Formats: sequence, structure tokens, C-alpha cells
Amino acid sequence: MDSADTAQPASHAQKKDATLVYRQSRWTRLTHWLWAISLFFMLLSGLQIFNARPQLYIGKQSGFEFNNTVLEIGAENTANGPRGFTEVLGHRFDTTGVLGWSGPAGQETPRAFPAWATIPSYYDLGTARVVHFFFAWILTTTLLVWLIAGLINGHISRDLAPRLSDLRKLPRDVIDHAKLKFHHTREYNTLQKMAYGGVLFVLLPLMIITGLAMSPSMDSVLPWLNELLGGRQTARTIHFSVMVLLVLFFIVHILMILAAGPINELRSIITGWYRTDPPAKHDEPAERSA
Repeated sequence: MDSADTAQPASHAQKKDATLVYRQSRWTRLTHWLWAISLFFMLLSGLQIFNARPQLYIGKQSGFEFNNTVLEIGAENTANGPRGFTEVLGHRFDTTGVLGWSGPAGQETPRAFPAWATIPSYYDLGTARVVHFFFAWILTTTLLVWLIAGLINGHISRDLAPRLSDLRKLPRDVIDHAKLKFHHTREYNTLQKMAYGGVLFVLLPLMIITGLAMSPSMDSVLPWLNELLGGRQTARTIHFSVMVLLVLFFIVHILMILAAGPINELRSIITGWYRTDPPAKHDEPAERSA
């Protein structure tokens, strides 16, 4: 899929400008946007599902007789009226107006995540589950197809797997990014390979696996999966933690796009064409990237 797309003849515009290269194939761009849309709806519907039980635990069970809560978002009555709170590992923080207690002035209600951060905005667990699972299957299917295609056409080994030379460049890449000094080349730099690899080969598969482990219907199909992860409650906590890491990745990803040149970066993931630095600025010849 990727190799067929990247092999297309250069356009007239590319012939006139040697720095304009075809960096992202149609398949890469399609999966990128499918994953972005799927994760958006999964996040907001997932927060709605979380609101039904706004606590996270470690272990196989939860309840009043267990002291295994690692996160709780809720509301409590105080001398100053209802207040929202978030408790992490026994440390409580006042989060009124955002987490635990939120809503328009005079119409606040107790809910873990506010209405603007959930799908649907009103409490509807059934609809949230339908939306969540629909986009979860889209994400899972496209990721599986992408992995198979990437292994067959060499995209993963060629463009995403860090080589020894990449690891040698890691200190310099870290310093350059800290200084907001970016090198626009056809290939991904070391930090990009590590970040994209972490998301595609660790976080997304872990999100899917923990999601399956939380499903009662999967217990009969994969009874060992729940045990492997330490129980359904632990799987739910891992699932939530992966979601937080994906949100942090998205924030950093957007910041890097803005810092590196949003027009060039967006053109690359929308049309496939990417403007590189003049050849004289390259330390090494650029390699083809999907």
C-alpha cells in the first residue's frame, strides 16, 4: 500500500522545487485521520463512561472493604457549599468548576468530568458505550491492517524502526528540539521514530488489550487475559492511564507542529507533499519515507 503510493511520478511542482518531496502516502494519511477521529470520539465517550464509576482501583475487586483506590473524582458538601475534588493516591485536590462539581452558574451538578468534555454532554451511558465501541472497532481494524501492510511492504522496518545511527543522534535531537531547532528532511528523526513507535506499538495495542479485558463477554473467549493484567479493575486503571498518555502525546504533537511550521506539516499529512531543507543543510542524504 505505502510502496505503491510513494512510487508515483513527481509532479510538475516537484520538478521545479527540489525541496518539495512526497513524504506521506495516501494510506499513511488515511490511517492517520481515521485514528485521530476515532481517538477523539473514544476519549469523550470514554470520559462519559468513566463518569458512571469515577474511581480507579488496583486489583481484581473494589468496594467498601477494599483499600485499593488510586484515583477518585467526586463532590462533597462543605461549610462553603458543594465542592468538587480529585483524589490521587490519597492526596486530595479541590477541582471545583472542572472536575467533580461543574456546570453553568447556579446549575452545577456532581459529575466527574464536565459536560463539555463528554459525548453525549448529558448523562447517557448507553449512547456513550455505543459510540465508544463503534470507534474502537474502527481503530482496531485499521491498526491491524496497517501493521500487516507495514510489515509486508517494509514501511515499519524502513521508516519507523530506530537504527543504531538514529540512537547515536538521540542526544543531538533532544538538544535541537529543546532549542526549537528543527531539521526538515524526508525521513523521521530519532525522537519522532521513538514517539510514533511508542504510540503505534505500545500505547494503542495496550489500549485495545485492556479494553478487551474489561469486557465481560470476552471472559469466555480469552479467560486468561483478565488474569494476565491483574484483574478487571487493574485493566481499567491501565486503560485510563494509557488514555492520559495519549492525550499528553497529542498535546506535544500539536506543539511540535506549531513550532516546526504548521503549514508545511499540515500540507504533508493532508496532501503528502513536504518541503525539506535545501540539500546543502543536510548532514546526510535523505532516505525515502512513507
